[in-house]
Amino acid sequence: MTHAWHDISPGENFAARVLLGHRVPFGSSVKYELDKQSGLIKLDRVLYSAVYYPANYGFIPQTLAEDDDPLDVLVLCQEKVVPLTLIHARAIGLMTMNGSGKRGHKIIAVATQDLEFNSYTEASQMPEHRLAMLQRFFLDYKQLEKKTVEVDAILPSEHTLPVIEDALARYSQQRRKGFGKID
Repeated sequence: MTHAWHDISPGENFAARVLLGHRVPFGSSVKYELDKQSGLIKLDRVLYSAVYYPANYGFIPQTLAEDDDPLDVLVLCQEKVVPLTLIHARAIGLMTMNGSGKRGHKIIAVATQDLEFNSYTEASQMPEHRLAMLQRFFLDYKQLEKKTVEVDAILPSEHTLPVIEDALARYSQQRRKGFGKID
């Protein structure tokens, strides 16, 4: 059985595209998480708020972000994509959240195989309202969970490569040590 986090290559040429494992479809109010032991997707919770994911939500395989999870990616696409689908995407921006003493980066990307979105190369080219929805989603869905987060301004795509490379290096270093029993 293939493990979605450990056995899938993250792809090459991160400045142009990333390959990611997908876990939550656009429009869903169900939060799925990667089960790190099995590589399957598990139900984490139904969101506490009357909100839905404003983009398909996934992760870059073989990455380990600062929050000890695979690096998150929000993929703009006109359709819902089923969990555990591999999506070719291009990073167009970086959004960072701060809360619970941890910093969490979210790569904003477009599905390269979706003609409605694949012409965007920078988040700043997107309608302002679309970007505000991405930021507002993370503020709102945490609120009824009694969690406070701050969402930084969305940065240009040039900021994504160092974050991706750092998460790849962190994963590689941890893999050499062994993951052991991970949550």
